[in-house]
Amino acid sequence: MKESVYILKAPFVWLVRIGRCKGFGVQSPNDYSFVCNVVNSHRHHEAYDELAARYPADGRLARKLGRLCMRIAAFRRPEVIVNGCGGSIEAYLRAGCADAAVTADSCDATTVDLLVVPATVDGEALTARSMAKLTGRSLLVVVGIKENRAARRFWQALVADERVGVTFDLYYAGVAFFDKKRYKQNYKINF
Repeated sequence: MKESVYILKAPFVWLVRIGRCKGFGVQSPNDYSFVCNVVNSHRHHEAYDELAARYPADGRLARKLGRLCMRIAAFRRPEVIVNGCGGSIEAYLRAGCADAAVTADSCDATTVDLLVVPATVDGEALTARSMAKLTGRSLLVVVGIKENRAARRFWQALVADERVGVTFDLYYAGVAFFDKKRYKQNYKINF
């Protein structure tokens, strides 16, 4: 059901955000580079085919989000990844940064470099527990930020949080940077 909704909805989401393609409207060179080289990268990685074969039940959206997480892990090169989403995303994260320690909770970690959570009550609780362990180098990926009212409220609260710097609204996911040296900005990107 979710797969067919995604297939029907994706062209409309893309058309509504057509003015946000390829980083248009992003003024910062660092943010523009992130959008072009990580978020909207069209480079084909060998791991894509391997992971698609290993997880054939994943739909288009799950593969798209997994590939995004893989590119983010490769970009950031984190030491500690907390994956609150489970499923195939962990394999994508490991493919992006094989050296990282991937865990489902932040209890054991002293710092968290990359936090991936769903926009649910559980994801909100994991984010709250992990906030003290996030540094200026940390990244937070929230999956499903537009799925329902609670998810949208959770994302908007993160965008408004003073600990969060630059955020990227990709419609299907949100990415938050915790680097406070950068000007606080929320970009809507066509992903």
